[in-house]
Amino acid sequence: MFLSLPILKPRIAPPTLLMVLSLFAFVGTAHAVERLSITVTHELAAARPSETITVPWTEVARALPHALLQHLAVKDSAGHSLSYQVTNIASQAKDPTGAGIAYGELIFQHDFEAGEKSASFTIEKIETVAPVFPTLVFARYVPERLDDFAWENDKIAHRTYGPALSAPAEAGSGKEVLVTSGLDVWCKRVSYPIVDRWYNKGHDHYHHDEGEGMDMYQVGQSRGCGGTGIWDGQKLFVGSNYKTWKILANGPIRAIFELTYDAWNVAGQKVTETKRFTVDAGHNLDQIDSTFTVVEGATKELTVAIGLNKNSADKGQEPTVKLTLNNADGSLTQWIVQKANGALGTAIIVPNGFVGTAADERNELVLAQATSGQPLRYYVGAGWSKAGEFTTEQQWNDYVAACAARIRSPLKLTLTPAS
Repeated sequence: MFLSLPILKPRIAPPTLLMVLSLFAFVGTAHAVERLSITVTHELAAARPSETITVPWTEVARALPHALLQHLAVKDSAGHSLSYQVTNIASQAKDPTGAGIAYGELIFQHDFEAGEKSASFTIEKIETVAPVFPTLVFARYVPERLDDFAWENDKIAHRTYGPALSAPAEAGSGKEVLVTSGLDVWCKRVSYPIVDRWYNKGHDHYHHDEGEGMDMYQVGQSRGCGGTGIWDGQKLFVGSNYKTWKILANGPIRAIFELTYDAWNVAGQKVTETKRFTVDAGHNLDQIDSTFTVVEGATKELTVAIGLNKNSADKGQEPTVKLTLNNADGSLTQWIVQKANGALGTAIIVPNGFVGTAADERNELVLAQATSGQPLRYYVGAGWSKAGEFTTEQQWNDYVAACAARIRSPLKLTLTPAS
């Protein structure tokens, strides 16, 4: 999952610790430590596939001075080289001396088997250039179709809509007009990226499954799969299409991007939103951190509503819809069976701040308490039966429950420089 990992130092008696730190400082000035050893532990007995491990680059640079992203090897305990990614989020923007100081995090993944509660890895500098790893996540602005913004990983794809789609159509232009801040779902049955392929084939071609998947999800003016609003106890107040976009990282393992929304009216107050999406390979649910800010009004505490469209099926599909609420997990799942398109599971998890559920004409809503100017973290996503992993409602609900358990039990890292 998408977790903030505490960094643990090895337990060493104080006198020895001073000696080790002194030696490490000397080695850092005399010659580089050649390897950084990492031990990752957790407390769950269940399997944790595609677990994302993030190491602050400051720790890598401390052990491997002047390490560069294209001259690294990340290896598991068997010596197998792993795909990795280096970001530059929340770091210095420039690196004039080529020392690697502009990097932010080193990211790689591991499949924890059931009962495997510990795994070890090494990070090493290499002379050769590291290979280009397969792209499993991808996000981009899509001017080919007005101003959609689309993202995907190896499991599922999504899109949402910008101001050009919400703008009025000139007479005779035939331009589509849709005002919504809802989130769309594109169903995939392949692990490779499809966003570019589907848009390049022409708009609406992907409403038919030709072997890679299809768009069988309707958003309209609903929240779609995980769109937000503010709930006043009786009514949902929602914003319009996103205003700006910014990509912060773009694979091969993790994509991070932000969407901002202009202020909208909430019972006489004005509220803005910035969404930060973290999309990891191997996961059907994305992490979203939404920051709602009251720009006009005195209220600081807000009840945020995160929604699932009540009627998202294609026309003529005669859907059956089942909902499952798990108060302990702060989760709501939806299982929608369409006549010819298969079944689609959608879900929301609110691990902190969950205060219940509600509904309006269009949406099932999960409610969460948020404070103006502070991010609220939640998880949303979908899984398609024709992709083969979730073919029953129970399988989808089990997957979401497992995701919630992983969120509650974050990984712990111990870093050990070694020569």
